[in-house]
Amino acid sequence: MSGSDLSHIPFSVLDLATVAQGYTPADSFKHSLDLARHAESLGYTRYWFAEHHNMISVASSATAVLIGYIAGGTDRIRVGSGGIMLPNHSPLIVAEQFGTLASLYPDRIDLGLGRAPGTDQVTAKAIRGENFETVHSFPNDIKKLQLLFSSENSSNEVRAIPGEGLDIPIWILGSSTDSARLAAALGLPYAFASHFAPAYFKNAINIYRDNFKPSEHLQKPYILACVNVVAADTDQEANYLATSVQQFFMGVVTGKRNLLPPPVDSMDDIWTIYEEAAVKQMLTYSFIGGPETIENEMSSFIADNQINEVMATSHIFEHQAKLRSYELFAEVFKK
Repeated sequence: MSGSDLSHIPFSVLDLATVAQGYTPADSFKHSLDLARHAESLGYTRYWFAEHHNMISVASSATAVLIGYIAGGTDRIRVGSGGIMLPNHSPLIVAEQFGTLASLYPDRIDLGLGRAPGTDQVTAKAIRGENFETVHSFPNDIKKLQLLFSSENSSNEVRAIPGEGLDIPIWILGSSTDSARLAAALGLPYAFASHFAPAYFKNAINIYRDNFKPSEHLQKPYILACVNVVAADTDQEANYLATSVQQFFMGVVTGKRNLLPPPVDSMDDIWTIYEEAAVKQMLTYSFIGGPETIENEMSSFIADNQINEVMATSHIFEHQAKLRSYELFAEVFKK
C-alpha cells in the first residue's frame, strides 16, 4: 500500500509537556511552542495537551493555560485538550475557561473531555475533595457543558461568560469501552487513547460505530486514534531513540516515575522479561522506524481500523530528534 492512500487523513499532535532529565517544566513549555510552530508549518491539524497530575515527567497539569500559550504563539493550527478530565472540574469553570480561549482564538479551540482522574487515587482525592465520586456524573456534566455553551442558556440563572453561544467542538476521549457508548449516544467525535490502552481499542471503536446516533454536531462517526510515534532517518536510529519511551512506560508499569531518560544502546539490563512484556503490550500501537517502515505500518493500521484521524505522541529525549520525528511522520501523509 502506498503513502498516497493516506493523503486524505488528518494528522495531529498530542503533547504531555514531557520533562526530560536535565531539564525543567519551563524548558518543556518552550520546546512545546517550538514543536507547535513546527507542526503548524508541516500541516498538522491540531495540537492537544493532556491533563495529568502528580507526575514528575509530565508538566501539562494546567492544561487550559498551556492551550492559551500555544494558541497565542501560532496562527492556524487548532489547539485543544486531549483531554480535560471533567470530573476534576465544574462544568461552569470549564465553559468559562474554554469560552475565554475561543474568544481569544476563534475557530481554533477544541475541547476533548475524559472521565479518568489523570492521576493516582490519592491525588484525585486531593483535587476533588468531597466530590470524589463525580466520575459517575460524567454524562450529565457533558450535557451541562453543552447547555452552558448554547445560546438558549441566556435566560438561565447561571451563565458562562464568555462561553455562551460559542461553537466549541466537544470530543469524548476514551481508554475503555464506556466512553465509546457515551460518544455514540451523544453523536460526538471520539478520540481513543490507543497509545496506552491498546487492549480496548478495536472493541471500543466498533461499539462507537455500531451505536452512533447523528446529532447537530456530527452526522456520522468520527474516530481519532492516538498512537506512539518514533520516526528517524533509519530503523536503527528510531529503535535507539525509542528506548526512552520504553523506559518511560516501564516507570508506569513499575510505579517508579522518573524524568524522561536518554536513550540507551540496549534495554536488556534495564527491564525484566515481565516488565518487557507489560511495556510492549502497552506500546502495541507504536510506530517506530524509518520513513518506509512508518509508512507501511501506518497505512495498514488506518486501513485495518478505518479511522478518520491519527494523533501522534512522541516521547523522544532530544528536542531536535523529536522535531525530526514529527517532520518524517508528516511526510508519510503528504506523499
